[in-house]
Amino acid sequence: MKPNPSAVNLHEHSVPWFWPYAAAIEMGEQGAKLFQDNLRFLAESETIATPPKSSWATKNTVRLDLDTMSLRDFSPVDCQATPVLIDAPYAGHSATIADYAKGQSLVETLQANGLQRLMVTDWKAATDSMKQYDIDKYLAEINVVVDDLGGVVHLVGLCQGGWMSAMFAARFPGKVRSLVLAGSPIDTQAGSGPLKKMVHTLPPGFYDEMVNLGKGRMLGRTMLAGWKGMNPGQQYLEKYVDLYQHIEDRSYIKRTETFERWYENPVDLPGTYYLQAIKQLFEENQFCRGKFVGLGKQLLLRDITCPTYLLAGESDDITPHEQVFAAETLLGTPPDRIVKELVPGGHIGLFMGTKTLGEHWPAIARWILATEK
Repeated sequence: MKPNPSAVNLHEHSVPWFWPYAAAIEMGEQGAKLFQDNLRFLAESETIATPPKSSWATKNTVRLDLDTMSLRDFSPVDCQATPVLIDAPYAGHSATIADYAKGQSLVETLQANGLQRLMVTDWKAATDSMKQYDIDKYLAEINVVVDDLGGVVHLVGLCQGGWMSAMFAARFPGKVRSLVLAGSPIDTQAGSGPLKKMVHTLPPGFYDEMVNLGKGRMLGRTMLAGWKGMNPGQQYLEKYVDLYQHIEDRSYIKRTETFERWYENPVDLPGTYYLQAIKQLFEENQFCRGKFVGLGKQLLLRDITCPTYLLAGESDDITPHEQVFAAETLLGTPPDRIVKELVPGGHIGLFMGTKTLGEHWPAIARWILATEK
């Protein structure tokens, strides 16, 4: 007596080990393809949810290993030009955003346009021993870096690295030959971005409690959950729908994996530094108002007199362009030595977007070179 095919299929479905094979056979060629896509989607979903850490796209060496950072040196041997120091964001993600991927690297773009002696601050994730580090600690170590590089640098600040760079330029104006502020909040009360609203609408003590939960640190995974909460539809649904729709597109998969290695590996911050930034800069706007004290001195934006380039994104919902461009009227730099540029796109696209890197940063590199004359 021949076995009943439906009975065989039912039996195979009842054994977990065999169900994928049985399902593929039942669905036929077209169904099998769909089934394989589903399996790839499940595997890829796991990959982008728990990816390995991001890496540097361009060859470099560690010039200095300090408490707060490793100074990455991308320069060719014996290059004697004035150093360009990229102050990468220290706001919850890796500094590799400055050298994101081949074809999407700020480091690569600047070097291709004449800036050969190039360094990046590779900020370290906060350990328990770092939890009481404050803004002064980071300013002091930037000063160590600048002195080690000869005492004068071109300073390129990205996002949080921008307000830190501006603080350094206000504290040590003679050490900064030119200043680029890209997506950097200088007047944190300007505009109407969601970050500004979140800072001012959450109940008192909210940020202190998050730091307490991290035992003195602001944990990267806590911040990441907050950022995702600003765009829950995109973060928890749309990106997986997009992944499923592009599951056979290897180029799309590669781009997604590269981004998720950076995005899904957040960096812990010292609680003291984090709360100082939230309360004194974003709630009280002390730096903009000339009330912030750094390394023992009141930091005044008008003390910055070097050539300055202000770069902002039209659809930046982290640092609205008003927060960046406010610097124009606050700096001591003469108006004819300030350049303002508003470009299409959002926040991180300012540092790694193909279009912005290809169409706008080459001009910034030439502008930096021109300040040497």
